[in-house]
Amino acid sequence: LHRDKRTFTSERQKNLLFRAAHIYWEQKFAGREMETARKVDCELYVLYYLEVRQVFLDPEISLKKLSGMIETNQTYLSNVVNRYFGCHLKDLLNKYRVEYAKELLRSDTYTLEELPRRCGFLSRSTFYAAFKKMTGASPKKYMKHEQRAQLSETIEYV
Repeated sequence: LHRDKRTFTSERQKNLLFRAAHIYWEQKFAGREMETARKVDCELYVLYYLEVRQVFLDPEISLKKLSGMIETNQTYLSNVVNRYFGCHLKDLLNKYRVEYAKELLRSDTYTLEELPRRCGFLSRSTFYAAFKKMTGASPKKYMKHEQRAQLSETIEYV
């Protein structure tokens, strides 16, 4: 379920996401009890809101706000995220935000000062801490590494 780097809401991506979810459903949960089906439905809604609607870009998104969007209670949503994504909602949102930041860094579209706000972080320090935790490097070091990698690819092709 890799996102296309050029556009985040293309019809192709939506179709791939829902086709993958359908295959996942068939392999894991077809014919099982309704409680499992309900959790998978909630998981698909979470994926939809993260991948297609990009709610992770909202710095004010919370468990309460997302559960309201999905029309479920906070405890249930928290349990689904913990069980199926293996982390807390905050960590899941930060993973999406950091991946988005990495894409923006590779595209060289925004400055390091603009990046936290563009990626849904409320503060620069929170952004840097999450980025370093996920990638093992600061955004500046990551950007330099990516630029060197692109340069070496260009040189190899010439």
